Order: sequence, then C-alpha cells, then structure tokens
Amino acid sequence: MAKELDAKKDKLVGSVKEQAGKATGDQSTELKGKLQKEKGKMKEKTEEMKDKASEKMNDMHKE
Repeated sequence: MAKELDAKKDKLVGSVKEQAGKATGDQSTELKGKLQKEKGKMKEKTEEMKDKASEKMNDMHKE
C-alpha cells in the first residue's frame, strides 16, 4: 500500500512540476516533472506486475 501511495505522489508532484515549468517557461523544471511523473507510472506498473505474479503463484498452488 505504501508503494502505491508513493507512486501516486510521484505522478502528482511530477504533473505539478511539469505544469509549473510550462507556465514559467522553465524547460528544466518541466522535464524534471515529466521524469518524476513517468517514475510514478513505472512504480505503479511494477506493483501491478508483482500482484499479478503473486496471483498466478497462488493459483498454481491451489491446483
């Protein structure tokens, strides 16, 4: 659960930084925001894959 919140935080903070960078014309801040947002997306996907793998393992043990 904590990792999911961390991923959502990265996506939210990244989006804010990206928008702030766009609004001020600061390409560095915009890029940092995009990177942080993508980092959050990657964390979410990693957690989803872990959950799916765990479910598969549990299904295999039931058979």
